[in-house]
Amino acid sequence: MKHAIVRPPGPNFADGLTTVDLGRPDYGLALEQHAAYCDALERCGLTLMRLDPDLRHPDSTFVEDTAVLTPLGAILTRPGAPTRSGEVEAIRGPLSTFFSDFEEIAAPGTLDGGDVCEAEDHVFICVSKRTNEEGAKQLAAILARKGYSTTLVDTRGIPEILHLKSGIAYAGEGRIVAIEALAGHPALRSHEVVPVSPSEAYAANCVRVNDRLLFAAGHLHRLGYELLELQMSEFQRMDGGLSCLSLRF
Repeated sequence: MKHAIVRPPGPNFADGLTTVDLGRPDYGLALEQHAAYCDALERCGLTLMRLDPDLRHPDSTFVEDTAVLTPLGAILTRPGAPTRSGEVEAIRGPLSTFFSDFEEIAAPGTLDGGDVCEAEDHVFICVSKRTNEEGAKQLAAILARKGYSTTLVDTRGIPEILHLKSGIAYAGEGRIVAIEALAGHPALRSHEVVPVSPSEAYAANCVRVNDRLLFAAGHLHRLGYELLELQMSEFQRMDGGLSCLSLRF
């Protein structure tokens, strides 16, 4: 990876969508945590494109949901929450700096980028609260044309996670970190699964960036990677995790 696109939260961050009851986020602390996250990405060797806050869309700091990026082109998503649809058009311009080939998820399909977990040349696509089966199948067809194999994973029966990446992360070297509810899923059998206990479930949303693994503070010390520990409390209050806050490529 060489680049990442990030967008800090705006003052209306707390007005965004959340399914958890962890209290209202502290905006000042969220900005500090986002700055530390950006610093960690730079320490991993990435050059950042820093976008301005988008006050039209309180959830827009979670840029990962707007696109799926491959070396062969960008795929613009169609978020499952109608209030987030404008975020996709807002990311098109910045992405055009790096990509000339765009494909898009079309109605009636819906797709959030957080429901897509890339594991080398195989991609797990989730049917979830935000991504419907039509959107997942559209993405699978696009990726097949680009040479990727895919597996659909249905998490609608797992109430504790919003997106697939809330429950699994590809850590490299054929390893997948997974919450207990997904650790035994048949789709993951071809990988080495590193289960996390229910008390560490938030750690499943870790991020491999080149030779380092970013993870939420207080979790996942045992994996043996060069780790960068980050405070994420204010984003956790808004259903967000480490992967959500950047588009990395």
